[in-house]
Amino acid sequence: MVRIILRQDIENLGDTGDIVDVKAGYARNYLLPQGFAYEATPANLKRHEEERDHLVSRSLRDRERAEKSAERLEGVSVSLKVKAGEEGRLFGSVTSSDIASGLAEQGIEIDRHIIRLDEPIKQLGVYKVPIRLHADVQPEVSVWVIAEE
Repeated sequence: MVRIILRQDIENLGDTGDIVDVKAGYARNYLLPQGFAYEATPANLKRHEEERDHLVSRSLRDRERAEKSAERLEGVSVSLKVKAGEEGRLFGSVTSSDIASGLAEQGIEIDRHIIRLDEPIKQLGVYKVPIRLHADVQPEVSVWVIAEE
């Protein structure tokens, strides 16, 4: 195990500035080369203390920006026309990419990776899909899956 300091939020691991223990290979091959973390050496721990204030202010700015975006997304709905069988079962499925495309058609650019769809939608209907703009800000978008005529 290697002790590292996270430079950004990483899902299922920790938030920016957290000091966590991870497997050496994960740190060496992914987190450190990508710049997501740095080793928790005495010098880096001192640097971390100095950067903490900066990280807190940046996190507050990011949260405010996410809340403004959430206000824009509140009440937004996306209608997706798909081919479906007689019982409402889709031929294929609706994925986060399809939802991102539907939002883009309305002029709202959202990365498909922040759309929290547990599994692809395979039935006709109306779904509430959360969008993770920030760790604490997750507005929901209504997705209407309707049959193509």
